[in-house]
Parts: sequence; C-alpha cells; structure tokens
Amino acid sequence: MNPETMYRATRIPSALGIVDVVLDTDAYNEVDDQYAIAYLLLLKNKFNTIGFTAAPFFNALSTSPEDGMNKSYDEILHILDLMGREDLKSHVYRGSTRWLPDEKTPVESDAARYLVEEARNHSPESPLHIIAIGAITNVASAILMDRSAMVNNTVITWLGGHGFHYSHTGEFNMRQDIPASRVLLDAGVNLTLIPCEGVASELRTTEPELRHWIKGQNALGDYLYEHTVEAAEKKHAGEPWSRVIWDVAAVAALRDRGSCRFVKSRMETTPDLRDDFLYAPNENKHPLRYVFKINRDEIFNELFRLIREMGKEETK
Repeated sequence: MNPETMYRATRIPSALGIVDVVLDTDAYNEVDDQYAIAYLLLLKNKFNTIGFTAAPFFNALSTSPEDGMNKSYDEILHILDLMGREDLKSHVYRGSTRWLPDEKTPVESDAARYLVEEARNHSPESPLHIIAIGAITNVASAILMDRSAMVNNTVITWLGGHGFHYSHTGEFNMRQDIPASRVLLDAGVNLTLIPCEGVASELRTTEPELRHWIKGQNALGDYLYEHTVEAAEKKHAGEPWSRVIWDVAAVAALRDRGSCRFVKSRMETTPDLRDDFLYAPNENKHPLRYVFKINRDEIFNELFRLIREMGKEETK
C-alpha cells in the first residue's frame, strides 16, 4: 500500500469544517434518494452542496439508462423546488446516457465534465467530496477523463455492492455497470464504500413512523411520506411492510467524520470485482474505508428532526 494513499484515506473522516460536496444520484429509481438529497441540503453546518449529477438507471421505472437519467434529473429539480433551493437548480447536470463500453472508455456527459472541472478546482488539502448513490458511471467516466485530478483532489463515498461477508455482491448500483465499478475500485481514489445488504439495509422505516415524524410538517415531509407509502404498498399489496431508505447512509458516512455516532468503519484492502459478482482479495491494491455498521436510530433521529425543522428558523 502506498503510505501517502493510506494516510489520506485514514484522514478522510476526521476532516473538519464545511466541505464542498456534489451528489451523484439516480433520484427517480427508488424512494430513498430523495431523503438523501434532503439530508445533505439540511446539514448546512457540515456541507456546502455545490451541485448534483443525474445518474443513469434501467429497470421497470425507465425504458433505458438514458431515460432513467433524465427522470432522475427531473426528480432532483423537484426536490429542490420542495426545499426552496432555486439557487441550486442551475447546478444540476445530466449524466451518462449509457453504460461504459469497457474499462478504458469514458461516457462523456455534462455530469462527467462537471466532476472533472470541479476536481481540478480543488486540491488534496481541500478536496471535492463526491457522494454517489447510484450506478457509478458518471464518476468512473470522470476518472477516465482525468485520473490525476480525480485521484488526488476528490474523496468519493459510494453506496454500492453488498457486505464483504455476503456470498455475492450483485447489488443494483454495482451490477448495472460492471466496467464502471471496476474503474472506481481499481483507480486508487480516496474511497469510502458503503455496502447495501448487510450494512445499509438496517435503515428501514415504516408508515406509522413516517406518519408520526414527518407527515404534515411541510411540503417536503408530505411528499416523502406519500411517495414512500405509495411505493411500498404497491409492492406489498396490503401486507405489513418496512421500507429500506439506505441511500441516506452515504450522507451519514461523510457526516460522521470519524465520530462513530452514525456509522462505524475500518480500513480494508480494496478487492477486485469478478464477472460473477464476487469480490476477489488482492493484497497488492490500495486501501479503502469500509463501513460495516450503521446506527439506524441516530441517523433517522437527525434526518426526521431536520425535515420537521425545515423553514421554521427562516420563519422566525
């Protein structure tokens, strides 16, 4: 392991002050990205959110990766409307329209170019923080477009894959674009990895909880409540349900700053990603920070409180 890389990776969570952040999100894919956007913007004393990039996705909610990206772009704007953040709407960028064709060829987009530009405008001492909660195509493309700037001047937090203790890691964000996932894992970037199943899957909520804490508080709270309940009841058809809101784990991991209040993490050697969605150990690779524990109650307590309080301070 490169000592300087290890040093920088170890120092990431203890960074002090307000840091510049870009959120890369497939916001229309599920109901949890919207919570992550809100959480990030409401932590004004921790983050200076300078932009958003729309990530592609392809499932029953989209007709193609491009369609998923465009729907996500519109959903980001919708959340900004609900939060009264007109100032940020000109800082939302459309991302990749397709997956990486291989591990050497970027898919250029407004989002990828924006990430490269911002990385070049930052430094190792004052890095750009990129929180990614979808397929990593935009970020991987930026790495391929300017590896030096992305490796030296950014800190990336990605919600992708499953826990290292799982039998496979064929999670939605990771498996959609395997070449992009490999680019991220192989480039030597300052990376915090948050697995979905086995770690972030602890972040489950229910209709009664959402009704009690955020419904009726403001337009954002009502939208999150209604959107979550509608999606869950459509899937579970009247059965008891809980809904995972795991994308907020990526915001919480960067917000934690090494306090272990919201997440617990450790240094691990970055594994290789095989074609069959298995991790392969590679002791010759660089380190990453691996989140292995989520404090569900601490995260939701802060998130729900911030949603309830939104706008009240300005009104006073």
